[in-house]
Amino acid sequence: MGQPEQRAEGAGPFTTRLTWNLPEGGTAVWESRLARRRGVLAVRPLSAASTRHIRADAVSLARLRRLNVIAATAFVIGGALFAAGAAAAQFGSADAAEGASIYFAGGLFFTVGGYVSLLQVVNAPRHVAGGEGRLVTRRWRWWSYEPTRVDWLSTFVLFAGTLVFTVDLLDSFLRGLNVQQVNRLIWAPDVVGCALFLLSGHLAFVEICHGRLCVRPHDLGWWIVAVNQLGSLLFMVSALAAYTRPSSGSLVNADIANWGTLAGALCFALAGVLQLGEHS
Repeated sequence: MGQPEQRAEGAGPFTTRLTWNLPEGGTAVWESRLARRRGVLAVRPLSAASTRHIRADAVSLARLRRLNVIAATAFVIGGALFAAGAAAAQFGSADAAEGASIYFAGGLFFTVGGYVSLLQVVNAPRHVAGGEGRLVTRRWRWWSYEPTRVDWLSTFVLFAGTLVFTVDLLDSFLRGLNVQQVNRLIWAPDVVGCALFLLSGHLAFVEICHGRLCVRPHDLGWWIVAVNQLGSLLFMVSALAAYTRPSSGSLVNADIANWGTLAGALCFALAGVLQLGEHS
């Protein structure tokens, strides 16, 4: 009969790290992000002074690497296109239709990145607590519903945010809108999408910091989450500055809107580059 878990860590209903006894002695430690991104489990045998890492099988590792590359590349391209769209808007190098097309193409890549990030969670190897320290590969799935898992919730909210942005970007092709329609059809979805991105980033911090505030300058995963969250914050600043005043028909601040989008997009592109290095 397996030994009971020693400790569960996380925040609220979310468990992000488990430590349990092994039948042969020693302990095993499962961490949510390490397992789903790198496919590893930390094991410290009773007779050993150092921790070793047990990897998932080749099928799981190949899945994780492939999904990680696709998601990271999508965010790099999406971020670059959004930055290009913001630069074109700021310097007047493209008309409204061209700018909307650039943003829409970037939004499609963001949506791909969001969904593939969710797939990486859905198909991550699962731990076997209370028994030997190992990760188990499950059959491939295109979807799951696991709201009690913080990694699933974080990536699901991110994906939902990309879909809301798609609505905003599609509406930006509409012409002849009055101020109220612009704010309702374009500005409001933009703000909602930014809020979902910020919530996703907060949940990602909960996962990597196990429910506590933390700064981990030597942890690549922490930097990816931090840079993405900075990008989300800049997107929100940009969205708020893009509100159209009913009295004048002008934006609150067009420069802040464009530069905020450009800087935020570059943050997402940078985080995508960093993510390429976060693999098993």
